[in-house]
Amino acid sequence: MAGKGLTDSAHLGKFREVQQLAYAAAESVAQTLQPGVTEKQAVQRMREYLHGRGVQDWFHVPFAWFGDRTAFHNFWTPVKFFPTHRRLEEGMPFILDCAPVRDGYMADIGYAGCLGTNPVYEQLMHDLAAYRTLIVTRVREGAPLRQIYRDVDALIDRHGYDNRHRVYPGRVIAHQIGTVHSRLPQFIAAGFGIRSLQTLVGDLILERMHHRSPLWADGEISNHPATPGLWAVEPHIGFRDVGVKFEEILVVTPSGDAYWLDDDLPHVRRWQQAAAAS
Repeated sequence: MAGKGLTDSAHLGKFREVQQLAYAAAESVAQTLQPGVTEKQAVQRMREYLHGRGVQDWFHVPFAWFGDRTAFHNFWTPVKFFPTHRRLEEGMPFILDCAPVRDGYMADIGYAGCLGTNPVYEQLMHDLAAYRTLIVTRVREGAPLRQIYRDVDALIDRHGYDNRHRVYPGRVIAHQIGTVHSRLPQFIAAGFGIRSLQTLVGDLILERMHHRSPLWADGEISNHPATPGLWAVEPHIGFRDVGVKFEEILVVTPSGDAYWLDDDLPHVRRWQQAAAAS
């Protein structure tokens, strides 16, 4: 799934298109949210939006988390990640997450929003910008992925927040992505597209042979610099009952350079506008 050739401009353009589409779906659905809408309804709206625009498969199906579920409290089993009948209320934060596949190219995005105003959400979103800068800077410096994870943890501690990406399966803050090619029929298992999972398992086997992993966490297997290719990075921070995150593609070149695939994303525009107004 991952590989050096994916950083060619032609491939990057396709990944950028899918990532933009995924964020457009999240933004469009976010605009329809109002008191009483459930997580399941939000997820169905994302599915319909993306299917209507050429999405054929999923790395994982859309997710939605409302209120204190954005902070992943008591997510002690993977079943807890799936959408529920939780209804959105005024002042509630929410996170929309989807990972569509179109024409073999995938993206994996996370969009944090709030219905109305919530001072805790606003502060968390403001501070989240520092994590985006920290991550790309440390990858460019060639720091091991495990150390960057710990650097993110240290920043979370300085901010007085909680690390919520540690609740994800495998404690991952990121995973490699790429193109999906499989003869398996389209099928969803435990929320994941079986064809994408087949490719990811192949990557896991291959990377393990080189004492690396396509999953970025804080264990020994991540004690190496970022492998060239594309990484879906998702720092997720929380304070009490509010959680926020972004998720977007980080490009790591064969020469070791790194940059975010696209700066025209909702959270980046938010931070740019805030900086211009200050």
